[in-house]
Amino acid sequence: MTRIFETPASHLRHFKQSLKTKSLISSSTDEPQLINRLWRHYILDPNSDIVNRWNYVFLITCLISLFIDPLYFYIPYVSENACMATDDEAATQITVYRSLTDVFYFLHIIMKFRTAFVAPSSRVFGRGELVMDAKEIAIRYLKTDLIVDFTAALPLPQIVIKYVIPAAKRNGSGHSKSTLALIVLIQYVPRLFVIFPLNQQIIKTTGFIAKTAWAGAAYNLLLFMLASHVAGASWYVASIGRQYSCWSNECKKERDAVPPCVPDFLDCTSDTDTYVRDYWRNSTQVLVKCDAINDEDSGFKFGIFANAFTNEVASSTFMEKYLYCLWWGLRNLSSYGQNLNTSTYIGETLFSISLCIIGLVLFAQLIGNMQTYLQSMTVKIEEWRIRKRDIEEWMRHRQLPEDLQERVRRFDQCKWLATRGVNEEDILQSLPLDLRRQIQRHLCLKLVRRVPFFAQMDDQLLDAICERLVSSLSIKGTYVVREGDPVNEMFFIIRGQLESSTTNGGRSGFFNSITLRPGDFCGEELLTWALVPNTTQLPSSTRTVRTLSEVEAFALRAEDLKFFAVQFKRLHSKKLQHAFRYYSQQWRTWGACLIQAAWRRYRKKKMETELALQEAQDPNNEGNFNYDQNYEAFEDVGLEQPLVGSAHSSQQLGATILAKRFATNTRRGIEQKIQMTDSSSSLKMPKLFKPDEPDFSAE
Repeated sequence: MTRIFETPASHLRHFKQSLKTKSLISSSTDEPQLINRLWRHYILDPNSDIVNRWNYVFLITCLISLFIDPLYFYIPYVSENACMATDDEAATQITVYRSLTDVFYFLHIIMKFRTAFVAPSSRVFGRGELVMDAKEIAIRYLKTDLIVDFTAALPLPQIVIKYVIPAAKRNGSGHSKSTLALIVLIQYVPRLFVIFPLNQQIIKTTGFIAKTAWAGAAYNLLLFMLASHVAGASWYVASIGRQYSCWSNECKKERDAVPPCVPDFLDCTSDTDTYVRDYWRNSTQVLVKCDAINDEDSGFKFGIFANAFTNEVASSTFMEKYLYCLWWGLRNLSSYGQNLNTSTYIGETLFSISLCIIGLVLFAQLIGNMQTYLQSMTVKIEEWRIRKRDIEEWMRHRQLPEDLQERVRRFDQCKWLATRGVNEEDILQSLPLDLRRQIQRHLCLKLVRRVPFFAQMDDQLLDAICERLVSSLSIKGTYVVREGDPVNEMFFIIRGQLESSTTNGGRSGFFNSITLRPGDFCGEELLTWALVPNTTQLPSSTRTVRTLSEVEAFALRAEDLKFFAVQFKRLHSKKLQHAFRYYSQQWRTWGACLIQAAWRRYRKKKMETELALQEAQDPNNEGNFNYDQNYEAFEDVGLEQPLVGSAHSSQQLGATILAKRFATNTRRGIEQKIQMTDSSSSLKMPKLFKPDEPDFSAE
């Protein structure tokens, strides 16, 4: 109902905007001004493809920016001259990459100014109504997310590197304020607040972040690695701060010493005389008392930061520092900080507590999600394994024979290989009718056209047949239908072979067997039944059909075939009926039996004629019957062979022929009388008469 009332308004809105666009194009000659006006009138749908793609791009950009920001912590390092220095080359490269990511944050702000939102009052039913007014969108954005997005987009690290640190050095505050200036990267917090709603928006729109289970597991592992990267970088910059704090405290104690300790000696970039600094370094006790290797004798406890100096991490190259700190973060986050030996320093203790809590939360959330993604890959296999176990227990409990148990196992295995545990019918039934028809057409049309009988039908009838076809799977040795049982499905073979045999209702000495291959069909009695109006009782099968191998087929139910016969008059055409009779194994068997019976009647009449001629030409030589010439003829007719050399053999043969004719005529009269009696009390079903030569010009 909501869509019905919304559609005209949306059409008018687009029409109004198109009129504005045309007027702008016709009246404006300045191209930049024209583009600006066009953009100002363009509003994006939050569920459109362009917004979804932009959200994915911006999510990747946010992850990259969250990775780049902690790299600023690796800029300060401890020089070999026992002073603090900064890696200016690394700082320049990091700043360039950081500036590129900042551009995407500003573009995201512009996108949100041009993205519509769903009015809260319209969410009572359906998806709600989109607010397309640019002014209302801007007011809502200014009241909600603009402050956080703008704070996350500000280039604060660039400002610190460019202006704050040089000013701090000129004022003589040294690396204490330089290290504190890097804490301006508290901007990391609003960037986290940007990525979390973005993540939820993608899930709300598309339903998932990653399309596959492996991608989802990799995404959660990447977030855990990112958290480890932040923890390692924070540990490194805290270690540098701890070292500088020790040097500053000891330097204050040696202000009155000779030579006195000057804070500029701790800065490698200061303008202090090199000779004076070297003389002080050789005579001072500051370096000895702040040695992390001998922290037990110095009285200054480095605690968890000692490894940064004992392993010479603080003086290593940039890549070596990064990899070591990343390993430190991974180890302690995954172990919840259990390997940390902290001192009594409050900042160190608080850092360890935070590391333990964050590690516990991240491991429970991210690694738990990754495990869920990986388990989702094998959930169907696990369900199949449990089902197999239940089947085995049931068969043992019911004491089924071993051959039946083996057939059950083979069928379950074949069904798993064909469907992988997915119920296709449930999936198709949950889809709209038009979409279900298109899917069924895509899946079945090519396979249906492989059946020669279906090749005679038009597309409309084939679409209807594809819509109602049901897939069927049978293992080797399965009886699809037995002779005399009701036929409720018509099978069209796609793969495999079947044996179709008949005894003509249990007739003694009669047996016919053929092999059905891909493209053949069975259960054709249903088509004759469906073409007869007002019939309810299903026909009986005239053949026994058994699978010779694993068979995949499509089944057409009796009620569906009846529906086709009523709705589509094309099934009543002579062309289709002749095609059906041509490809029907039942009609082929009938034709073969008819030809065989006619041939036997011909041979029988010919034999009688030859005997009459022989009696007329040689009446005195009745006993000289040529057995060798007529043995095969007697076999074809089905009579007993005459006694060779008997004087009355020809007379006995004539009597036998007359008796057989009398019995045949008597049986034929009785059958006609029975048929006349049955026709008056029951529905007259169509008989399989020999079809005339088809004349398609009449159609």
